[in-house]
Amino acid sequence: MAVTVETLEKLERKMTLTLPVNTIQSEVDSRLKRLARTVKMDGFRPGKVPMNVVAQRYGYSVHYEVMNDKVGEAFSQAANEAKLRVAGQPRISEKDGAPEGELAFDAIFEVYPEVKIGDLAHAEVEKLTSEVSDEAVDKTLDILRKQRRTFAQRAMDAAAQDGDRATIDFEGKIDGETFAGGKAEAFQFLVGEGQMLKEFEDAVRGMKSGESKTFPLNFPADYHGKDVAGKQADFLVTVKKIEAAHLPEVNEALAKSLGIADATVEGLRADIKKNLEREVKFRLLARNKNAVMDALVANAELDVPQAIVQAELERMVEGARADLKQRGIKDADKAPIPDDIFRPQAEKRVRLGLVVAELTRTNNLFPTPEQVKAHVQELASSYEKPEDVVRWYFGDEKRMAEVESIVIENNVTDFVMSKAKVVEKAVAFDELMAQN
Repeated sequence: MAVTVETLEKLERKMTLTLPVNTIQSEVDSRLKRLARTVKMDGFRPGKVPMNVVAQRYGYSVHYEVMNDKVGEAFSQAANEAKLRVAGQPRISEKDGAPEGELAFDAIFEVYPEVKIGDLAHAEVEKLTSEVSDEAVDKTLDILRKQRRTFAQRAMDAAAQDGDRATIDFEGKIDGETFAGGKAEAFQFLVGEGQMLKEFEDAVRGMKSGESKTFPLNFPADYHGKDVAGKQADFLVTVKKIEAAHLPEVNEALAKSLGIADATVEGLRADIKKNLEREVKFRLLARNKNAVMDALVANAELDVPQAIVQAELERMVEGARADLKQRGIKDADKAPIPDDIFRPQAEKRVRLGLVVAELTRTNNLFPTPEQVKAHVQELASSYEKPEDVVRWYFGDEKRMAEVESIVIENNVTDFVMSKAKVVEKAVAFDELMAQN
């Protein structure tokens, strides 16, 4: 088999393949003979269908399969002989002008790029740090108490205040007409906790049981209800009941209700701090990892194979369709989703993947079994039965492959941090936890 390879542009190559016609025909005949042994047709016993009838019925499809197989094999063999790292699938088309007794094909494809990573000592990375203070523990404790609060009805002459649960009837009208979702009876909400628009909360705050009030409310232009967004409504509100919130005391009973092993106040606070520190660690790792990856890509030179970008685009579009389907969108699998909206992100992912792979290979940053096991155990430590979670991870190759990818990224992050100019920056606990 004669093979020629030429460079078209950047990563694009063209390979010309030739195959003897008799090789193709020989394989077609062989497959048709095997097929004839089992094929069933009306009027014939199994295995007794004449060869010419089998060829007439199945010849085209078998020939098509053989052509695909043989050309694919020839391409793989030629690429291996030429020591080419092929990126994506080749585009193969039959070529005219082949010598008699041969078939010729052009295969156009891309190869993986050479990745040049600059001196990491010149890269600058911002490394965030944060601490879990007693104040952070107090705030989390308050959240846990609010989740377990009870309510008791206030006196009839008591005014609604922040933290109270108000039960109301309301009706809103726009231009004198009630709108969809603008009316409810015995509706409950917590005053001052942002469950309602500010103007609505301000109107109810200070009202007493049995009181009614009419007030105007301006819906924001970006309000989720498009029919009322940017419009003014007039609301009539009647307060039916006001209940004061009662938070549980911070004591051993609360610790026990939360399943704390050391059911003391000190044990409760220690458990909260431990969980917060774990969450802070993961969030800092994610933020710092992103900073490292951005610096790494900015410090690398490479061309991006468009075949790999296209494959990534297709995965992202399918992911978007799956998300729409999960949200109950009708005919989500047929939804027209232009892949251009994902292209910048797809190119970034592919570029980053190639750079990380190169750095991992050249510096032996592959995960060790000990690192993988330690990471799984850390992930499982926040669950009630960590040993079950560990078994769940180790019982599935796909999940373990995801863990190994994360460990590689962590190794790359540590390696770059050890080489680059690292500038530490303290970030407040609240700021770190507020960001996704």
